[in-house]
Amino acid sequence: MDLPANAFKAALKRGELQIGLWSSLCSPIVSEIISQSGFDWILVDTEHSPNEPPDVLAQLQALKGGTATPIVRPAWNDAVLLKRLLDIGVQAVLVPFVQNAEEAARAIAACRYPPAGIRGITVSGRGSHYGRVPNYLKRADGEICVLVQVETGEALSQIEAIASVDGVDGVFIGPADLSASLGHIGNPGHPEVQAAIQDAVKRLTALGKPAGILTPSEADARRYIEWGYRFVAVGSDLGLMTKHADALAKAFAPQR
Repeated sequence: MDLPANAFKAALKRGELQIGLWSSLCSPIVSEIISQSGFDWILVDTEHSPNEPPDVLAQLQALKGGTATPIVRPAWNDAVLLKRLLDIGVQAVLVPFVQNAEEAARAIAACRYPPAGIRGITVSGRGSHYGRVPNYLKRADGEICVLVQVETGEALSQIEAIASVDGVDGVFIGPADLSASLGHIGNPGHPEVQAAIQDAVKRLTALGKPAGILTPSEADARRYIEWGYRFVAVGSDLGLMTKHADALAKAFAPQR
């Protein structure tokens, strides 16, 4: 049994656009449904969703065999949280609220085995197919994709230093927290926020570093892609359910 190749990481290296979906519903059934929708990646969230490792594991199992590479966002830039996710087979992580190069380096170290990092060692975790992958400890680092999330004005001011940390595979801009940081909470469409989002991708592109973002708006998503964003989440399972459930109820409201 061999180590699975990380298709998402390889595609980013080739500069290919990767379209994703955010998953916050904490359900393996939902994961199985959306796994076959044709997305390149699906983000399993544990920062703003009540997901714990056993829940994430069930969702990873449901996503297996689908079109999308699972990416998991830990609740924080914490070596213990990251270790537990990697041990259950996560090969791509999105680390939230990275403010500077030192914090980016800490995230990378948590995802690398010694001597490159500090990831704790188990020889029997799901990530190694329960010990069946030959030389897993020496090969795992090459297939793990580490994305860091920049979501404040302070972090934006240091985006080149953050993106240049060895091992950072991509930088994700968080529009909601960024808009709050810039004084426009709840309004990521504000011209100042949009200018910052566009400036961020220009600076990252100049470094040759892929930029990512999330938006529920098709128009915004297409604009971000035109600006140069390479991994774009174009909605969420929660948003899709809410939007279509509300629309269906509204369509029949006059008959009640």
